[in-house]
Amino acid sequence: MRHLEVLVDDGDRETVTEVFDDEGVDFVRQEAWTDGTRKWQFSAPVPSDAIGYLLEELAVAGVEDEQLVIGSLESAQTPQGEALQSRFASGFDPLTQPEITSKARDMSQDPTSFLAMVFLSAVIAAAGLLIGSPAIVVGSMVIAPIVGPVLTATVGAAVGDRQMLLDSLWLQAVGLVVAVGGAALFASIVFVSGVSPSTLDITSLELVAVRMSPGVLSAVVGLAAGAAGAFALTTKGPTALIGVMIAAALIPTAATSGLAVVWGEPLVAVGSLLQLAITMVVINLGSFVVLVAMGYRPAQSGWLLASAPRRRKLAVVGTAIFLLVVAGTAAATTAQQASLEQTVTQEVDGLLSEPAYAELESISINMEYGATGSGVDTEAPTASVVVTYSGTGEPPAVATELQARMTAATGQQLSVRVEFLEYDEPQDVG
Repeated sequence: MRHLEVLVDDGDRETVTEVFDDEGVDFVRQEAWTDGTRKWQFSAPVPSDAIGYLLEELAVAGVEDEQLVIGSLESAQTPQGEALQSRFASGFDPLTQPEITSKARDMSQDPTSFLAMVFLSAVIAAAGLLIGSPAIVVGSMVIAPIVGPVLTATVGAAVGDRQMLLDSLWLQAVGLVVAVGGAALFASIVFVSGVSPSTLDITSLELVAVRMSPGVLSAVVGLAAGAAGAFALTTKGPTALIGVMIAAALIPTAATSGLAVVWGEPLVAVGSLLQLAITMVVINLGSFVVLVAMGYRPAQSGWLLASAPRRRKLAVVGTAIFLLVVAGTAAATTAQQASLEQTVTQEVDGLLSEPAYAELESISINMEYGATGSGVDTEAPTASVVVTYSGTGEPPAVATELQARMTAATGQQLSVRVEFLEYDEPQDVG
């Protein structure tokens, strides 16, 4: 339920009364005076999903509210309240523009507490990556408050709040820098103290390997997480769990970058940083697209640069150019990798479908781009193929043939690693 209060001019009193009566809204009307001018304040308990509809009906009737208050209401008992709730019970009406702006602002934190929590979450994520504990990595996502500036930025862009947008983008950028720096600082302490061996090959860590470079699936995860966050924000429900999903796409990757810097893996550091930047861009993009698709629009055109000082305009233009460059890089990299991964998968399936390899079956195919690890020292993409083998004796050597087929199909030199998982099948007993 919501508590709706509307303050209107004396001339709109009857119009508002007729709209509320026609829609079955129980209300209280009282006289109010503002600067010697007679006005009327209407107070009514209405279902949450009816707010947008009623405000639209008032606007169609020609009522321009001078003051609007929408508050939460635990319960209300009125003559027509139950019928009104039943009418809107099965409908979905997104939060109004003032409501979503207020909800987004409630999610924001002061920069000090925000950056402190991001720093701690990155430290926990780095520890989880080194230990190889998914539970600890998940814990780092829970405390990361990154969802706040993401949603406030996209709401600011959708409704035309320039200050909200710029402040949130700045907080996002600084937050990611602090996350990478926090992970690097923690990794340095671990490295120097000898808690983890300096000879550790971090690319061999499973939780690190999946975050060493941009990938199609990581971009999809970020896009979907941003879209889910925006959709959740438009409803009256909480967004805490959505925030965990957004943090999952960012914090472990930032921790991977910090570890790579300390352990002297420049390719991994660059790859994970690129993935981090791309993921942040697509999260914001997914969130913004959903808000625009749901009808949120700026109140006036030219809001981004209107009446802004020259320095602010240059900052906005520079940020826009940077985001376009990152988005273009993301699109080009994602398309290239998607094509490569599709070709590699086709070649693996094609080879294993031949009669000579009937006892082999592929389980997974992972691509690593410009990585160094597990005995392979190369900047060429590496395809790691895991297959099951149900035959007897030594499994067939397929790595060389796979490499030849992949190189011929893709037009570039690829490295191939094949891991066999052997299992026994019960024999029929006659």
